[in-house]
Amino acid sequence: MNWKQLLEQQLEAAFKVAERLVRLVDGKDLAWKPSEGSNWMTTGQLLWHMGKSCGMPMKGFATGEWDMPAHSDMNEKKTEKKMPPPAEQLHAVASIDEALKLLSLDRTLALEALNHCSEEELETKPAPAPWDATPVNLGLRMLQMIDHLNQHKSQLFYYLKMQGKPVNTYHLYGK
Repeated sequence: MNWKQLLEQQLEAAFKVAERLVRLVDGKDLAWKPSEGSNWMTTGQLLWHMGKSCGMPMKGFATGEWDMPAHSDMNEKKTEKKMPPPAEQLHAVASIDEALKLLSLDRTLALEALNHCSEEELETKPAPAPWDATPVNLGLRMLQMIDHLNQHKSQLFYYLKMQGKPVNTYHLYGK
């Protein structure tokens, strides 16, 4: 199996399950967040983040165009370690339809970014990240972005469980 085939299969699986989980969210629960601990995203913030978590950074790695404000200064020398903003400052979706649209657009962007790359680039091109200058190959960086979506997909799964929704591992892994 080559990088493109692997990444495409992983993308399709991750987005399919993410969409299935988003469809289980009730629009009235967009403001819900866990009550224990601090700095949790609301469900609406999590859905917005999921819709930006894979394709946008894959485009950045594939083209060098980082359309993410937090990474627009990626080529400047870093003098201090940046921290992510507190959850209260994050964007949120206003509806499930908006979340599904963002997810669909991010899927399209991820596939376009992947198609922008040759197999050789995926195997050999160094791809430092704005958050980690280690020169990891492009294919692995793209796989890490799919893992990023998968992490938040799992987070949504647990949000749904904590809200009392009847979800099980089939919802998280089933085809």
